[in-house]
Amino acid sequence: MNKNLQTVDWMSPGANLTTYMQGVNAVAVLSAEEEKALAEDLYYREDLDAARRLVLSHLRFVVHIARSYNGYGLPLGDLIQEGNVGLMKAVKRFNPEKGVRLVSFAVHWVKAEIHEYVLRNWRIVKVATTKAQRKLFFNLRGAKKRLAWLTNDEAKAIADDLGVEVNQVREMEQRLSARDSAFDAPTDEDDESAYQAPALYLEDKSADPALQIEQEDSERDSYGRMAEALDELDERSRDIIHSRWLGEDKATLHDLADKYSVSAERIRQLEQNAMKKVRAIMEA
Repeated sequence: MNKNLQTVDWMSPGANLTTYMQGVNAVAVLSAEEEKALAEDLYYREDLDAARRLVLSHLRFVVHIARSYNGYGLPLGDLIQEGNVGLMKAVKRFNPEKGVRLVSFAVHWVKAEIHEYVLRNWRIVKVATTKAQRKLFFNLRGAKKRLAWLTNDEAKAIADDLGVEVNQVREMEQRLSARDSAFDAPTDEDDESAYQAPALYLEDKSADPALQIEQEDSERDSYGRMAEALDELDERSRDIIHSRWLGEDKATLHDLADKYSVSAERIRQLEQNAMKKVRAIMEA
């Protein structure tokens, strides 16, 4: 086997990026005939050595793509590593009978893995989740000609070019201009600016154990008083209250009027009287 293939085999872009790039650039580019033969060995005979040679001969291609994502402030070695994952997925799915070169087929898979990595790690809070937002995230930075905010004409031109709404362009512009903030105030922060830390004004009151116990006790007491009040009612009044307010399927006045062979107005009067008794007992 080619000596260069053996050299690159154990290397990782995270270990020594310069040495890694020198190694992948030293691997010879496959001719169309060599690539097709290896692809057929993998596709028809599941030859893992053929898959390995296809991957190694295209690592320089992944480096080239990964470099175009340097502007997001993420380690190039990590971008390359993610792109390599996409390359391996492409090699696994490559059909030599389609009549295209592997590099053309793999570009989608390589970029897809890098995109996912960038979206997961560029910010603590995700800035792009929908298809339109992802498209804007990876195109808006390059589309802006200057650091200032987009004019209405510029926003419309970008929206038309990318096939999205103008308001989506504006929203992504705001997201890209925002920055992450620490939840807790830095230890060296002065008193005048530390109060801005979210930890100091995003307190979750419901997490107080004392308040939770107090609320649970209050609810139990209310349920108990209601049960006692309902027991004081006659059977018909109790059924009307339950059917009108406590059951899953709420009954109408007319439903109960038919049930008890009285008018709907009479049911309403019975309901009011029963509610007054319940309220009086619960407040006693």
